[in-house]
Amino acid sequence: GKVKLQQNPGKFDELDMSPGDPKWLDVIERDLHRQFPFHEMFVSRGGHGQQDLFRVLKAYTLYRPEEGYCQAQAPIAAVLLMHMPAEQAFWCLVQVCEKYLPGYYSEKLEAIQLDGEILFSLLQKVSPVAHKHLSRQKIDPLLYMTEWFMCAFARTLPWSSVLRVWDMFFCEGVKIIFRVGLVLLKHALGSPEKLKACQGQYETIEQLRSLSPKIMQEAFLVQEVIELPVTERQIEREHLIQLRRWQETRGELECRSLPRMHGAKAILDAEPGPRPALQPSPSIRLPPDAALLSSKAKPHKQAQKEQKRTKTSAQLDKSPGLSQATVVTAAGDACPPQGVSPKDPVPQDPTPQNLACHHSQESLTSQESEDTYL
Repeated sequence: GKVKLQQNPGKFDELDMSPGDPKWLDVIERDLHRQFPFHEMFVSRGGHGQQDLFRVLKAYTLYRPEEGYCQAQAPIAAVLLMHMPAEQAFWCLVQVCEKYLPGYYSEKLEAIQLDGEILFSLLQKVSPVAHKHLSRQKIDPLLYMTEWFMCAFARTLPWSSVLRVWDMFFCEGVKIIFRVGLVLLKHALGSPEKLKACQGQYETIEQLRSLSPKIMQEAFLVQEVIELPVTERQIEREHLIQLRRWQETRGELECRSLPRMHGAKAILDAEPGPRPALQPSPSIRLPPDAALLSSKAKPHKQAQKEQKRTKTSAQLDKSPGLSQATVVTAAGDACPPQGVSPKDPVPQDPTPQNLACHHSQESLTSQESEDTYL
């Protein structure tokens, strides 16, 4: 999104100031309060969160008038607005709709139908039990995967899991969306015990709508997604197979969307022409002459320090030294008493009282040590 922003400076402001199509504006207005109604950004009608959401969605209808507005774009834009300003959120939404999930939000939703068939075919390899059950119940993939894929699980998973899934999705592309869907299907319908409560279509759909919190928990889900062996090559190969079947049974696709890009690196490499290098923007900016001022200030500070040292040494030279009397007095304190030779030890009085005291100290110490170790 940042590359798009740099390539189109002022474009969002131009779209923001333009009047939108009343047909889309009315639908967008009705959807604003439905997006994360308990989040502080969108809790109040007419608040800054809802205003920015309206601006982003309206700008997209003007940027792609042939597509207009799709309700599944609102939760995508809302999550983006929680992490960035409106202009950046708009260009990220453009990249999601054009590069990550192209054709998902077109009028007839042909791309999401095609990906539903791809998901169902991959499920046969990941969980034959779940695939067989859904085939027996004749449940179309659109009945359970449309909201998953079009909203990128923003309205399905717990918030911590949504953030982890989106991180991987932006880095690695749509294969993460397929993997998450396959993991949910595998753990919701992948064993005979879990299928006991799914005797019909209604029970099966309800099982997929009310997923177990355990399989949606962040640590469990992310680990399962990482370990699931579904690659970009498998998805693209299955895409060609399903596209051929679509053309044989329904004819050509009406939606001519751009090729799908798998991850941020592929999208960045596919950008046409020279693009400016992404530079980090520092949060603290210094004036241009800041370095010059600091370099000039250093000699001045050093001169002040040297001046202080000179004054200190001069004061020490002027201060009187130790007097002879002071030296004699200090030396006299260290002299032995008169009548006692320096080599002779000072006599001690070995009285029984001293011995008793000494003995009592040893006893007390040993008693304390015993108490301590006990």
